[in-house]
Amino acid sequence: MIHRDSQGQVLQRGDTVILIKDLTVKGANFTAKRGTAVRKISLVPDNPGQIEGRVEDQKIVILTEYVRKV
Repeated sequence: MIHRDSQGQVLQRGDTVILIKDLTVKGANFTAKRGTAVRKISLVPDNPGQIEGRVEDQKIVILTEYVRKV
């Protein structure tokens, strides 16, 4: 499976991505702001539309349509 960001670039484990939209994090009391860098991402193995990363010390699942590779 190939994971791609919002611009079609291929994402790999350990990449750094930037959020392109404010995202409300379910189960936590914060919003991940647009422009936030998410470093050392990991890929969800069974879903090419999702990645995992840490934002404000919380591990969250992010849809690849809301990120772009740095």
